[in-house]
Amino acid sequence: MERISFYFFLFFFTNYLFSQVVEKEIFEINSSKICETNKEIFCTAYSYYKNKQYDSSYVYSSKALNFANTQDEKDILNYILGVSAIRKRLLKKGLLSISEISDGGNYLNLKRLKIARIYLSLKNYDKSLYYYLEWEKFKERTKKSRGKGAYHNIGLCYIHKKKYAKAKEYFKKEFTLIPPKDTLALVRAKMDLANVYYNQYLDDEAIPLFEEAYTLAKSFSDIELKQYTAKNMAVVEKNRKRYKESVGYYIEYGKWKDSIGNRDRIWELTERDKKLAVAQKQQEIAVQDEKIKRQKVQRDGLIIGSSGLLLFIGFLGLFYRKLKKKNKLITQQKEDLNVANKTKDYLFSVVSHDLRSPINTIRYQHEELKNHIDNKDLVAIKEATNAAIAVTNSTSHLLNNVLHWSLEQSNQLIFDQKEYALRPMVQHVLHDYTILVEAKSIRIESDLKNALVKADKESLKIVLRNLLDNAVKYMNGAGEIKVTSGVKSETEAFISIEDTGVGIPKDRLMKINALKDLSIDKIDRSEGVGLGLILCQTLIKKNNGTLTFDSEVGKGTKITILLPSIPV
Repeated sequence: MERISFYFFLFFFTNYLFSQVVEKEIFEINSSKICETNKEIFCTAYSYYKNKQYDSSYVYSSKALNFANTQDEKDILNYILGVSAIRKRLLKKGLLSISEISDGGNYLNLKRLKIARIYLSLKNYDKSLYYYLEWEKFKERTKKSRGKGAYHNIGLCYIHKKKYAKAKEYFKKEFTLIPPKDTLALVRAKMDLANVYYNQYLDDEAIPLFEEAYTLAKSFSDIELKQYTAKNMAVVEKNRKRYKESVGYYIEYGKWKDSIGNRDRIWELTERDKKLAVAQKQQEIAVQDEKIKRQKVQRDGLIIGSSGLLLFIGFLGLFYRKLKKKNKLITQQKEDLNVANKTKDYLFSVVSHDLRSPINTIRYQHEELKNHIDNKDLVAIKEATNAAIAVTNSTSHLLNNVLHWSLEQSNQLIFDQKEYALRPMVQHVLHDYTILVEAKSIRIESDLKNALVKADKESLKIVLRNLLDNAVKYMNGAGEIKVTSGVKSETEAFISIEDTGVGIPKDRLMKINALKDLSIDKIDRSEGVGLGLILCQTLIKKNNGTLTFDSEVGKGTKITILLPSIPV
């Protein structure tokens, strides 16, 4: 089995052009001096480069090279052109321009670092190493506090060449240059060194470094760092056949992954709100322009005189329509506010009712855990911890449902119906549950036949996760979940989820299947229908589909989703 760390690749692609050298200061001083000699096109290229406007600096530096008189000017412009090309991902063009910098000038070591980094991106590790090692001969020209990036990249080259002893040497050099307070660089360096050991199957050296990186990342604010250190620990524990611990880390990884997804979704909503605000402002300007035009017409009408009365009547009619429209808008806003208040009251009811019990349970379990720790009862500690994890997962699931429900009710849940193949969508959701259910002795079987449906993919995934969570939650010990999909008729496709769990009592089953009108004022929490099922019914209905439940106590439950299909 190939051993590899996930965070190694992330750092590789995000750590672009890390090192800054003393020659860079000479570069900036000389550039400023040339600008003082009224070199207008040179100054324009340099100004765009300083402001990180690389598209413009790329164009102007190309033009300025045609008018360069001195070697220093040519070297600086080739450097600007090369860096701009690199930033635009034109690596070969960047290599060509950086190579044009003279070897006898002021920027030789800067040239070596840039060429080495380009070859690393092009995966030419031999050439990259050649230039990095040439740079190392004159590393005294490099700021010590900045040289860690070069050592890091040399280590990467040696890993790709499977020369782990050399990689270890340079990653340790990188360690010596990291300030104690630079947690981000420290975690990444530990991950790099851990990879060197792990790829050589030196687990005793690698695993403590993975654990140290994970512990440091937990106290750091970078969500991606938390996510990938947790995933690395999950892989390590899986390879050690410690599946329960591996599942715990995978759950934590999923939590951070969801946090990133929520963060990106909030960003998308913010961007959409900005666009709406701009559109609204443009509409207000258009309305204002229209108002000015009407005033001019009214003034001309009064001067004419004969049409004054007609204009006056028209103005009254316009005023009346505006007033009527305003009253209609106020009425609509009032109705929207009532719905919003009912939604808020309902969500408060859910949070206060459904969170009180798990929070009290967690507090009680923590007290028990403390007693078990005092008594050094390891078996009881494990049982209490597993119980706390189960309650925490359930609470997290509830909070996700509250978030999705509130977004849907306030029309902020992005809903984009397109044509999708059903089988890969269901397979993607099932893949996330494979490891989780193995730890619980639950087997998932699938018989997925393809169908083309028109639906919103993300909302359909929310429904499937809720239904699978319920199937796992109400499974009495070991059991089986069978998921099937396919075409039911020319106009309908289906997804079926059948489990061997405890089943649903008849009275509650009737209430679940009777959920037709899901408006806030019709929801009665006393009927015992959870928010998750209400959310599922709402999203399936929004996808123009139906959701039905068949169940028998003690024998299990079968859930069927019908969706509009598109003939292939």
